[in-house]
Amino acid sequence: MDNIGTRLRDERERLEMTQDQFAELGGVGKRALVYYEKNERSPDAAFLAAVAQVGVNVLYVLTGVHAPGVKAESPLAPDEKIMLDNYRHAPDGVKSGIKTTLGAFAPGASQGSKRKAS
Repeated sequence: MDNIGTRLRDERERLEMTQDQFAELGGVGKRALVYYEKNERSPDAAFLAAVAQVGVNVLYVLTGVHAPGVKAESPLAPDEKIMLDNYRHAPDGVKSGIKTTLGAFAPGASQGSKRKAS
């Protein structure tokens, strides 16, 4: 049966994420995610906004419709998932250093012009 829960599970599987990983990214416990995927509870806006940041097509999850012209983002590679998770759990000083370092390697960063990461 096609419902919010099954579409949410489809998106999680498309992104090749475990329930534990997906729940953590959404800021909920695994049990809550299981209820969402069984369609026993509905995810709230905060959860949907959080998982949208990693490429979940929230319009599809809620309506079952892929909007014309909306291209599904490619899922993060496993090493990208690890880097993103490490960044999110790093202290602010470390995050600042990472942004500075990556800014130095950004296109156009040579010859004194640096692109600042926000």
